[in-house]
This record gives sequence, C-alpha cells and structure tokens, in this order.
Amino acid sequence: MMILQKLNNFTERAQDICLKNDSIASRLYDEYGVNLGLRDENGNGVLTGLTNISKITSSQIINGAKVPADGKLWYRGYRVEDLINDLGDNELGFEKIAYLLLMGELPTPEEQQEFSRLIGECRTLPTNFTRDVIMKAPSEDIMNSMTRSILTLSSYDENAKDISIPNVLQQSIRLISEFPLLAVYGYNAYNHYEKQESMYIHHPDPTLSTAENLLMLLRPDKQYTATEAKVLDTALILHMEHGGGNNSTFTTRVVTSSGSDTYSTIAAAMSSLKGPKHGGANMKVMEMMEDIRNHIHDYSDKDEIEQYLSKILDKEAFDQKGLIYGMGHAIYSLSDPRERVFKCYVEKLAQEKNRQEDMMLYQNIEEIAPRLIAEKRKIFKGVSPNIDFYSGFVYEMLGIPQELYTAIFAVARIVGWSAHRIEELICTNKIIRPAYMSVMGER
Repeated sequence: MMILQKLNNFTERAQDICLKNDSIASRLYDEYGVNLGLRDENGNGVLTGLTNISKITSSQIINGAKVPADGKLWYRGYRVEDLINDLGDNELGFEKIAYLLLMGELPTPEEQQEFSRLIGECRTLPTNFTRDVIMKAPSEDIMNSMTRSILTLSSYDENAKDISIPNVLQQSIRLISEFPLLAVYGYNAYNHYEKQESMYIHHPDPTLSTAENLLMLLRPDKQYTATEAKVLDTALILHMEHGGGNNSTFTTRVVTSSGSDTYSTIAAAMSSLKGPKHGGANMKVMEMMEDIRNHIHDYSDKDEIEQYLSKILDKEAFDQKGLIYGMGHAIYSLSDPRERVFKCYVEKLAQEKNRQEDMMLYQNIEEIAPRLIAEKRKIFKGVSPNIDFYSGFVYEMLGIPQELYTAIFAVARIVGWSAHRIEELICTNKIIRPAYMSVMGER
C-alpha cells in the first residue's frame, strides 16, 4: 500500500511535466503537412497498401467532382448484400463467407461442407485449458481475457513461430474455431467468480454453426430460435471484414510485416479492436439509448425525441460530448451498406421478441438524428446510421451480456485479420515503418 501511495504521489506530480514536454503545437502539423490519424483534411486515408480482400466506396465522381453516394462494401469482389441475400432465409453463412475471405473464392458445396466440418472439429481447446488458463484470472474485460488466452495458446503449438502459408492458415482456422470458446468461457468465469452467479460450461457442438454455438454456449438451457441464429449469423458476416484501413486490420498488417507469429499478431489486433473508438462503439450507443429511454415518455412522439436529441448535440444531456452515437462513419456518408442490410433482420428479431416499441424509437432516431446533425454541425459528406447503431440492440435482444459485445465483434473480425495476415505474408517482404518528423529542439 505504501508503494502504491508513492506511485500515486509521483505520477500526479509528473503529469504536469509530461503535459509540458509532450505537447506539440497543432500548427506544426499543418506546417509540415502531417496527416493526423493518417487522414487528410478531407478525411481520406493515406494510401499505405494494396489489397484484394475487400473494397469500400462512399462517393462517386460526377463532372470531375467528388460527390457523396450510398456506401458499398465488397468481399473478394462480391457485394456483401448479394452474399447475404443469396443465403436465403434459412442458411447460416458464416463459414461459407469465412472461406471466401481466406481463400479468395466461394467454395463449392463439397468444399463448403469440408471447411464447415473442419471449423467444427477444431472448435476445442487443449486439455484443461479452460480450467488452468481462462478460469485462473477472471476479468470483467473479456477482450483482455481473450488476448491472454490467445498468447497462451502459442505454448501449445509446436510450430508457433512458423510463418509459412500452410501453417499460418492452419493457425488461423484454429483461432477462428476457438474464438467463441475464449469469449464465452471468459465471460462465464467472470460471471461466476466476480458476479457470484452460477457456473455452467457447455461443450461446443461440432455440427452447429458458429452463431448457433455462441447462443448455445451462452444459455443455461442451450436453446435458441432459428431467427436468433440467423440474425446473429448475419451480424457476424457483416462485422467479418471492413477493408485494410481500419485500425485493428492495419495493426494486423504492421505486426505481420515484422515477421512476428500468428498469436502475437492477433493479440495485437485484439488490443486495437477493444478501444472505444473502434470495436467498443456499440457500447456507447447502448448507454445513450438507455439515457434516451429515461428521458423520453412517448417513443412515437418525434417532437419530444427531437428536443432531447438537440440537448445531446448541444452538450446539455447524456455524456455532454455533443455526439449522437451510432450516427456517422469515417468513410460512409449517405448510408452504411452493413446497416442497410442488417436493419431488416433487426426488425424480424424485434417482432419475435415483442420489442416493436423499442424498434420504433430506434427508427425515429434514425430519421431525426441525421437532419439535426446536419443543421448543427458542419457536415460536408453527409451523415447516416452505421451498423453499431443497431448491433448493440440486437445483442441485447439475444440476451448477450454487454461485457461480450466487443468480444462478439472479435469472433467475426478474426476472419478478416487472418485474410489480411496471409495477404501481407504473400505480397510483401518489407517491414511497415512509417516516418515521424522530429520537432525536438536541441539543448
């Protein structure tokens, strides 16, 4: 305790020294042409690589001018809407689309069956791993729990350091299979030891899909409906990949370029994803929606909703940040294609769960917020709801605890990370080493 007090005293004094010596005048970024966050003044990303895995567009050129357009997202040349629509109402497609992203082409029926069976058979952990690793140090931060488990899994892999493509592909398939277990078992440990709730650990079913296993593993009675599985499967597909420029995928490629092993690379990506500016965004939407419910009496009264949203934007309500979470995106302007395709599945689940009134509130906010933001902010590219606006609502309806929201994102995104790691290993033999200009004065 004495050491902790000494540390506190030192760091409180040291904070002012750090603020004085680590601050850089904002004018210097303009003076030297440095793009903050690797984005130029128009929000365009600095080109740092090439990829064949996915593609995002949010504008078009008309008469030589860049004009905002409805967002589009492709996986390996296929529009994501088409991939999901082609699955129909009953087929669960996580494994099929995972094959597409990893291999670069859609599987034949025989290849799909083989790959799905392989994912199911690999969905197991080393003997006593759950007891000796996951249960030993439970944490409310499930992303940290998973990251620790990922790094520990390398100790069970005799070829952990082998970065040949067959071995990395094998490691990737195993991690894709194991991620649902790391997430759910990590939560179960926290729920039992920290929240004093009952403990139950179900074994995965190799014949079930990833979405079905997630729901089965989470629930004491193992039961779920076809609609629940379909909606979760769709959410996983839509979160699976989103271009090479997002923070965690870029982290994957940076660490891969150093020659590091798969486990270290994916652990680094996990650490990036957990940030509230990245994968943790849907948590802020849920916090905001709870606040709105506490202040809105009639979910159908658009005037009442608009008045409270105005207070949020004016920093008079909720967290005083002036943001309506779930609205806007770094790339998309007129629409997020993932939100467009996801919304109809959200409506089906809300119908099944008798949550039509909540759905009405979401839809009214979706209608009102973009107009309000455009009026109160200088938005040149337009603003629209992103997929995070609805994903938290879906997870809540599915009974998924909030501690697992970002972990579920990781269960999906491990596929995209793996695809980008393999592409980086095949196409590039240079370490990614960006430049920083020193503005330090000499003494």
